[in-house]
Amino acid sequence: MLVGVVLAWLRLVPALGGFALFALGGLVCLVSSIAALIGLLRGRGLRPGGVVAFIGAAILLIAARPGMGVPRINDYTTDLADPPAFAKAASLPANAGRDMAYPPAFKAEQGTCCADLHPARLSTPPAAAFPHVLEVATGMPSWTVIASDPTTGMIEAVVTTTVFGFQDDVAIRVRPADGGSVVDVRSKSRDGKGDLGVNANRIRDFVARLERGA
Repeated sequence: MLVGVVLAWLRLVPALGGFALFALGGLVCLVSSIAALIGLLRGRGLRPGGVVAFIGAAILLIAARPGMGVPRINDYTTDLADPPAFAKAASLPANAGRDMAYPPAFKAEQGTCCADLHPARLSTPPAAAFPHVLEVATGMPSWTVIASDPTTGMIEAVVTTTVFGFQDDVAIRVRPADGGSVVDVRSKSRDGKGDLGVNANRIRDFVARLERGA
């Protein structure tokens, strides 16, 4: 587990590779902790290896807890009918050959787990709202804004996780609505089939920050 974390943190292996080592080590610890528990019940005592196994298993379960009950999808949006599209992100070498369209099959999955996801509604028109949205996006932890166009109301960013270095793409769209603005957000992981709920939580956090400053 430690090797996977360190190699990924130093960016010596791809994020998914480091995470795979971490998960594999965690599964070994989980199996070993069960064996140690059986030994305890049989009166064999707890050896140092058993203590390490319990710690590793606990870390794995804590890391996996946020993803419990979350569907195995990795692309979320506040507008299921018309999700914001990726333009700049689609041109990045890391996304070469990837389908950046929102998968239609994800709509039902997102609806069952994350019906609370909603766009931010601001009282100011897009011309005034866009600089505020851009400022909030620029200040988001681990976000790097890679494109912003006030004429189209689009902002794109790349989010890099601290430990493993996973990178996700974010698209933000500002449009007029009811005399003010509606801000839709989409967050998509580059790796894996699931995301442990990270993208949905990222959207919630960003929309909440926008609404607090509205």
